[in-house]
Amino acid sequence: MNTKATTPEVDVIIVNYNAGTMLRDCVEALAKQTLDNFRVFLIDNASEDGSIEALPPLDERFEVIKLDENTGFAKGNNIGVARGNAPWVALLNPDAYAEPDWLYQLLTMARSKPSIVMAGSTQIDANHRHLLDGAGDLYVPIGFAWRGLWHHPLERLPETGEVFGPCAAAAAYRRDAFEAAGGFDEDFFCYHEDVDLAFRLRLVGGRAVQVREAVVYHEGSGVTGEQSPFVVYHGTRNRTWTFIKDMPFILCVLFLPLHVGLLSAFIVRAIFKGQFRPTITGVRDSIAGLGKIFRKRRAVQATRQITIFALLRTFTWSPVTFFSRGSDVRPWRD
Repeated sequence: MNTKATTPEVDVIIVNYNAGTMLRDCVEALAKQTLDNFRVFLIDNASEDGSIEALPPLDERFEVIKLDENTGFAKGNNIGVARGNAPWVALLNPDAYAEPDWLYQLLTMARSKPSIVMAGSTQIDANHRHLLDGAGDLYVPIGFAWRGLWHHPLERLPETGEVFGPCAAAAAYRRDAFEAAGGFDEDFFCYHEDVDLAFRLRLVGGRAVQVREAVVYHEGSGVTGEQSPFVVYHGTRNRTWTFIKDMPFILCVLFLPLHVGLLSAFIVRAIFKGQFRPTITGVRDSIAGLGKIFRKRRAVQATRQITIFALLRTFTWSPVTFFSRGSDVRPWRD
């Protein structure tokens, strides 16, 4: 471990809420990083499961910050980022276990080009290690995002390249870009907040790299539960908020009917999957919150620096990729 009193190369933020023994495993893996000049802000959202008390002794790089209430993933990370001053910020979920060279690989590629302001990791399913949990966030212009290659065989993992944005379960952001964008939208609470941030960073000309060699093993909704009512509600609500808030006017007008059609399809599917209540509640609350979202939209669109055509190139257009939850990591081009 590097004990020199130097400015950390990266601040690592972990937001915990009742992660149980997963948090301990996450922290133990992080402590073994080969790039050891980092600082960790572990934000605890008023956990009640003893997960903080069960941690092993932590060295001076780790600081635990206990909050009085569950502020959510978005605000928790913003609090952590504000505590540090390193030029890069890495986010790590408490149910993600990093390979020893994760930070080194992630930061090496993130710092390789000035246009890169965000970097994503290879996420492997922690319980089925022959499967991927994700390889970057993709976005189709009708307003739907997904983790590329979710539950696809590990053999399909693409080479390092450009992607729409990183999954914030294990990602890095350049601090100046993160702060200039205002960080995560705290009204999202959790889910889709990383897609919203990636979209806003894209609008000002930022780019994202998906780093094949930066590997974590992710439980995937290990805390909230995969496709739980909580996940379905927030995903549904925040999906529409992201589309309305971030999509430039001409594209919003063009694709809004298709977005409404997408919502309708999700509602129908929810009936058959036993998810109708959280889905329709998410739709209702997304509409109820549009006044606030439109006010935010004006500020976001005022920052746009790239052309409509440049933005369109960042989206995924293949129906096959969309329906298969495939990959759209592209070779890097300057």
